[in-house]
Amino acid sequence: MDVADLPSVPDWLPDHLRNEGIESLYPPQAEAVEAGVTRGQNLVASIPTASGKTLIAQLAMLSAIAGGPAEDAAEADKDDERAAGGTALYIVPLRALASEKKAEFEEFEQYGLDVGVSTGNYESEGGWLASKDIVVATSEKVDSLVRNDAPWLEDLSCVVTDEVHLVDDGERGPTLEVTLAKLRRINPDMQTVALSATIGNAAELAEWLDAHLVDSDWRPIELQKGVHYGQALHLEDGSQSELPVRGNEKPTAAIVRDTLEDEGSTLVFVNSRRNAEAAARRLANTVEPFLSGEEREKLQGVASEIRDVSDTETSDDLADAVAGGAAFHHAGLAPEHRELVEDAFRDRLLKVVSATPTLAAGVNTPSRRVVVRDWRRYDGTAGGMQPLSVLEVHQMMGRAGRPGLDPYGEAVLLANSHDELDELFERYVWADPEPVRSKLAAEPALRTHLLATVASGFARSREGLLDFLDRTLYATQTTESGRLEAVVDDVLAYLQVNDFLEREGDELSATSLGHTVSRLYLDPMSAAEIIDGLREWERTAGQQDTQSPHDGREAADADGEPPGFTTASDLVSDDDGGAEEGGEERNVEDDEIPDPTAMGLYHLVSRTPDMYQLYLRSGDQEEYSMVAYEREAEFLGAMPSEYEDNRFDDWLSALKTARLLEDWASEVDEDQITERYGVGPGDIRGKVETAQWLLGAAESLASELDLAATPGVRKARTRVEHGVREELVDLAGIRGVGRKRARRLFDAGIETRADLRDADKSVVLAALRGREKTAETVLENAGHRDPSMEDVEPSDDVSYERRERSAASGDGGGIPSESAEDDEDQSSLGDF
Repeated sequence: MDVADLPSVPDWLPDHLRNEGIESLYPPQAEAVEAGVTRGQNLVASIPTASGKTLIAQLAMLSAIAGGPAEDAAEADKDDERAAGGTALYIVPLRALASEKKAEFEEFEQYGLDVGVSTGNYESEGGWLASKDIVVATSEKVDSLVRNDAPWLEDLSCVVTDEVHLVDDGERGPTLEVTLAKLRRINPDMQTVALSATIGNAAELAEWLDAHLVDSDWRPIELQKGVHYGQALHLEDGSQSELPVRGNEKPTAAIVRDTLEDEGSTLVFVNSRRNAEAAARRLANTVEPFLSGEEREKLQGVASEIRDVSDTETSDDLADAVAGGAAFHHAGLAPEHRELVEDAFRDRLLKVVSATPTLAAGVNTPSRRVVVRDWRRYDGTAGGMQPLSVLEVHQMMGRAGRPGLDPYGEAVLLANSHDELDELFERYVWADPEPVRSKLAAEPALRTHLLATVASGFARSREGLLDFLDRTLYATQTTESGRLEAVVDDVLAYLQVNDFLEREGDELSATSLGHTVSRLYLDPMSAAEIIDGLREWERTAGQQDTQSPHDGREAADADGEPPGFTTASDLVSDDDGGAEEGGEERNVEDDEIPDPTAMGLYHLVSRTPDMYQLYLRSGDQEEYSMVAYEREAEFLGAMPSEYEDNRFDDWLSALKTARLLEDWASEVDEDQITERYGVGPGDIRGKVETAQWLLGAAESLASELDLAATPGVRKARTRVEHGVREELVDLAGIRGVGRKRARRLFDAGIETRADLRDADKSVVLAALRGREKTAETVLENAGHRDPSMEDVEPSDDVSYERRERSAASGDGGGIPSESAEDDEDQSSLGDF
């Protein structure tokens, strides 16, 4: 189909596509147009990677924004400042993919459209998005917008969901599934377009979405799948080609070398971060001889940028590999790390990237060859290594071959024996992907979504809930009619006993607390855990100064019983939710109650289901058991017995996570944290962002329930947000300052925002290492009357030398340090 023949699209689009080199549509794209994608018809497109899914999405969105079919356009409001057809929403599974898609869609702004992206702040209704024509957002963000009653959602004319096969994911899937169901309920006439690589049951997804199906295996360039064994590459068409492994080479290195000899690039998928990093180090030796002088120079520049991102061993290791033309990619990297690697690989500066499967989740990084080196992955639930799914392996394989640059694409698995060669062909090369199955009926998923469904008014009774759930993929797929009802009843009982829902007969309504929990985007179990912990602190805090750190569990209350802590899963409350068994709640004046410590609060939020805890490594149990007993009085709730293996281990995992947060908030250097906990800079960022969100939610809950811990929670949140001790909170909150610059200013005698506003500019310049532009920006943001550094010299009274301060014994035990060569990009967490 020629682009000139596209129906119901904006007049400018055909010329725009021609300018982009697109004269005619690929067959799957033409099939989508014939199915009505530009005329408002629902569509499921199940087609291979690189076969044009994004253009299908653009055709749907642009035609919807323009007002749909030509006969309907005349009825549009000519005075509407925005496009006639309303808003188009593009849902992605990952934040990184949201940024990538926004950049793609911004090319349409030259035609008067406005593009926005939203991925965070789950408490916002995103009012600023109302003026946008195209909004790109994660499924979690869209879910939170629905919960916060964002009025502009009623203006949606088209929603596109990318990577829709992720409804099969146990964590993200239920959110995507419920969100799509709610959006379709809000806008019955809204066009729904779902995109995916080839899946086993695309027709079932199309039935759920009342959509036409485009199911195709067409690709713009040939993709050959195969297995390397011995000295040969065995392909699915029955052909073999020699691909020798020389001397001490590993098979992966041999394939990379062979690809480089044909001027191609390689993606290598492995099963762990450690393996990704080790593979990159080794493969850099393979790549380096193939680099030109110009490429080496450019790669040194990329390596320098990577080192500037963070002062960690991970950053240095990545930079070393990149200088040799190789890189690794995994979730432990900072987002800036991943972006630099992806850009350099797309530009073909980097010749090989070894990655965990995160890179297969939609990010645009095609290559000549894909090597699936590891097809088994450790599964804790199974207690050992388990084969990857066919769908996941095919997602990786689909990265092979870039239209316009590669003459072909090859995806290769590695076999260690002839039997394994046969197994890999049967298991993956010739196999069809598994069907996508809804994970909605699991209790953790339903807990949060049932509360949100009632709180946002989508259902007001048990029958209404079941009717709403009947619109989900789960209802389309299940043959067990009674299972969902049983889980719903269990979840409703849990929500009632925790005072999130009220029930009169069959009628359901969210309590004020329930509305707050839903708006905060919390798992109700997290909310219950936080509330229980804060109430327990208020009940027992007055006793803290009379107990040793080791006698908290044995201390008895007035009735001779241990103070006790009712976990969220076991909670049975009185009407007011706060009375002790057998008596009234202890009444303590706020000024008599000490604030909980930062560690206690970090541990509280770290033991909620919403925090992904750090793993207890070999030897950790003994270390953190000692820490637990030493600091037991700080915990908000009673520590389980060490004989309760699972609960005690979970407690210690939360303690390890809390210690990381405490170190960050005690100004321990990032490289020390990564080494101490065996994590990457991206992990620190993820933990800190999650803790900041959960502590913000805890502050809202404490305020609503009028709990005395509110000020302490606020302090702990602010400290973890900026990564500073309490005395630096005021300074670190100034835009452009952050944790390291705040410490330098404080050590120079500038201790508050007010001090900085009136500070001697020579002292500020010296404290900020003589960087005039930085000093001017900081002073301007602080409100200094004359921020100019013209003719200002650094004060001789401020030393540039390295300083070390011992941490307070009860607040982290770390030793913050900074160097004269300190990187200015380390000014804040956001600059990792």
